[in-house]
Amino acid sequence: MSEPLRILIVDDHTVVRAGLRALLEGEPGLDVVGESGDGTEAVRLVQRLGPDVVLMDLRLTEPGAAGTGIDGVEATRRILAVDAGVRVVVLTSYGSQADVLRAVEAGARGYVLKAGPPEELFRAVRAAAAGGLALAPEAAASVVGRAAEVPALSEREVEVVRLLAQGHSNRAIAGALFLAEATVKTHLVRIYRKLGTENRASTVSEAVRLGLIELV
Repeated sequence: MSEPLRILIVDDHTVVRAGLRALLEGEPGLDVVGESGDGTEAVRLVQRLGPDVVLMDLRLTEPGAAGTGIDGVEATRRILAVDAGVRVVVLTSYGSQADVLRAVEAGARGYVLKAGPPEELFRAVRAAAAGGLALAPEAAASVVGRAAEVPALSEREVEVVRLLAQGHSNRAIAGALFLAEATVKTHLVRIYRKLGTENRASTVSEAVRLGLIELV
């Protein structure tokens, strides 16, 4: 028989962790090896326990003892930075398009709503462990809808928009990217056309709305 999948639970509510542990340990082939209510501690536990799958709450609202308070998306990024082989499945009460995309872009291999049936969670854990992508129906619809909505800006065009958002002039953008100023103007024309915008301010606003860049 194959070894059971080793699971780490990360959720800032003790009662939720207890319920998930009981649910998962009652399913053949799944073994809970640890739990945490803090994202930073979860990174350390991944290094120490070597789980196959991390079940991650998206909104870790309570800071840990060290006062870090990172959310599930940032915890996912840090976990995958220290162990690229672990699979992260997000389990959350929230299913907005923005939340789904942030989790997937951070490297999560699954996204399941807490209100869903237990079988959906079990399938997501096993699919993620096998290297697949397991999304709840609501999450899948968000990803598909976003793929149809977001224009395909090149990596260079995204860099230009980021610098626009920081208030840089065409000359400053050219200097930062080691381009000719005329090339920057050409990029802007293409960006305006792709985003359906007419000026710098509306371009930045639309890029933020579509999630192409984030304002810091």
